[in-house]
Amino acid sequence: MSDNLTLPKWEIIHGDALSLLRSYPAGSFDAIITDPPYASGGRTQAEKNKSTAQKYSSMGENAPPAFDGDAKDQRSFTSWCAEWLSECRRIAKPGAPLCVFIDWRQLPSLTDAIQWAGWIWRGTAVWDKGNSRPQKGRFRAQAEYIAWGSNGDMPISRPVPCLPGVFKYGNPQNRIHLTEKPLQLMRDIVRITEPGGRILDPFAGSGTTVLAAVQEGYSATGFEMSEEYTARAVERIEKELAP
Repeated sequence: MSDNLTLPKWEIIHGDALSLLRSYPAGSFDAIITDPPYASGGRTQAEKNKSTAQKYSSMGENAPPAFDGDAKDQRSFTSWCAEWLSECRRIAKPGAPLCVFIDWRQLPSLTDAIQWAGWIWRGTAVWDKGNSRPQKGRFRAQAEYIAWGSNGDMPISRPVPCLPGVFKYGNPQNRIHLTEKPLQLMRDIVRITEPGGRILDPFAGSGTTVLAAVQEGYSATGFEMSEEYTARAVERIEKELAP
């Protein structure tokens, strides 16, 4: 458990994740829980190069703002993940859990990067989001995944409950981010962290992980590269936590 007496209960910091990660000393966080850009959403590079608003929303001009970093090819994505995951492991405490959201296309690349960065890959949990476009003769693509592991040994004696391997929640309504995750899903996920711990989300987006962490009794830090989404996340969290 971290000594968080001198740190704010929560914060969202505007900046590039890799640069910010390098500014923290070793052993700063009790868990890394995040939802990075998948660099997916298309079978070809031309499809990947489209705006994220085009790839992940059918709302047209009413869609939330696009975000950067989602057009990498397979090798670039794997290398980039290995780099930030390595920095995350450096600033994570021994035994700290890691949870990273991903889709089916990039799951193999992500699990390679997790192991390259020195984490112990312990398994894959499932987010069953239910709603998906049906295609005759095919399985529904109604799941995303949480690749999880730990920074070295993670004793089963930790004061943490047994968590399910499948979480069933629909996509949130009235999203303020294109790939926003359900708040209750994140409240479930953050419980992998020991009580009183500080959680890091290097790709904070709409601030859902940070908000969920605080609501579950943890403290949290989020990084967000987009100035627009940083402002949205801070406004949302302040509103939700207001007395």
